[in-house]
Amino acid sequence: MNLTRRRFFEGLLRVFDLVLQTLAFALATILVVRADGTISLEDFLSIRVSILNCFLFGLIVLGWSLALSLCGLYQSRQASPWETSNIIKGTTLATGILVFFAAATHILFITNPRFILIFWAISSNLMICSRFLLRYALTHLRRSKRNLRHILILGTNARAITFAQKIQSRPEHGTRLLGFVDSTWHGIEEFRQSGFRIACQFEELEAFLRSNVVDEVAMFFPLRSFYEHASRVAMLCQQQGIILRFDPDVFDLKRTHWNTEEFEGAYHVCSEAHDSFAMAIKRMFDIVSSLTLLLFLAPVFAAVALLIKFSSGGKVFFSQERIGMNKRRFMVHKFRTMIPDAEKMMAQLEQQNEMDGPVFKIKEDPRVTKMGRFLRRTSLDELPQLFNVLIGDMSLVGPRPLPVRDFEGFSKDWQRRRFSVRPGITCLWQINGRNSITFEEWMQLDIRYLDEWSLWLDLEILARTIPAVFRGTGAA
Repeated sequence: MNLTRRRFFEGLLRVFDLVLQTLAFALATILVVRADGTISLEDFLSIRVSILNCFLFGLIVLGWSLALSLCGLYQSRQASPWETSNIIKGTTLATGILVFFAAATHILFITNPRFILIFWAISSNLMICSRFLLRYALTHLRRSKRNLRHILILGTNARAITFAQKIQSRPEHGTRLLGFVDSTWHGIEEFRQSGFRIACQFEELEAFLRSNVVDEVAMFFPLRSFYEHASRVAMLCQQQGIILRFDPDVFDLKRTHWNTEEFEGAYHVCSEAHDSFAMAIKRMFDIVSSLTLLLFLAPVFAAVALLIKFSSGGKVFFSQERIGMNKRRFMVHKFRTMIPDAEKMMAQLEQQNEMDGPVFKIKEDPRVTKMGRFLRRTSLDELPQLFNVLIGDMSLVGPRPLPVRDFEGFSKDWQRRRFSVRPGITCLWQINGRNSITFEEWMQLDIRYLDEWSLWLDLEILARTIPAVFRGTGAA
């Protein structure tokens, strides 16, 4: 599931394009109705919408989506001139699909040449302008070292160096080169003259992947003579949910024979990405839901803040560094439930830890305030994490974000795959007993979530979270 970042943006772009097409349809309709003068805009908007019309428009939208895909609008990293040409092709085909449906259903208004021309012109201009603004914004973000993908290159031969040079020559693509991985060989001196650095020796790769943010691994070993090395790398990447790419030239095959995704001459072969459209829906649901809840629960936020302030003084919010997607660190926010400087007392309480594995939990933690116990039992302390969901550090549903201390205590690579997705406020662990289950069972539930993920599973977890919160099972 760790290709979700790219798949998500692709799916979000598809949804955005359909919104633009729908907006173009609405604007064209308004302009033509006003120009004809045969019916007022108010009367037109008051026309009853039937289920059949909604169904037909749904088919039109589906046709638009297929048209834009067929014209190559979602192929990665197209040059701008080609993209503009593809947009014109896509909007022309989308207009043709609209006319076909209108003619088949005898909607004369849509087959009006003036409407067709206006719709095509508006949709084309909206999409061209939106693509220009999007690329400008992404280029600005990436040049400022934000929204970057971290890539590690295995091998130090000429092909690996060429690949690295391509990456560094295009900073607008948002890729950060972590370095190279290899063992000492006769060509290492030539590599050192290239100016690139060795991130780690091949023997240290496993430890490097465990402790660093790595989104992708590009492998340039000669696979025939380094089969065991390649197999080990593939296993490590699969265990931790990292994209693995390879140089197709090692097989002496023509690139046109491959249907995998190309990136600067390397193809990915290990992927657990889910449907991009579904991931876009998930992210939009997160944004809309978190924003709505933040507005709706504003009085609750104010009440809880006042209760914390008057009951124990000190800060209202507690912020802590947690491990997020692909081991990225971010600050998670919660209502404070402990006395000030509670983290400094943890060393004194380690022997009282009631959880197995690397996590730390005490059912009757002496650092928790009276108000804090109520907030934990009702899960109200988690509400500020809606801000994390809104800005994209977290999702409503996903494996819980763990503190750095707990993450550093992980001993099995298969457990680290839980970090290949965006962490969440709730997941299978929350609705299956939380702290009343073992650490091993917790990790298995997180991996099960990754393997079985769907939008319906997210909705089911959200629905089951509400009664689980009221029961308070395993809350501490």
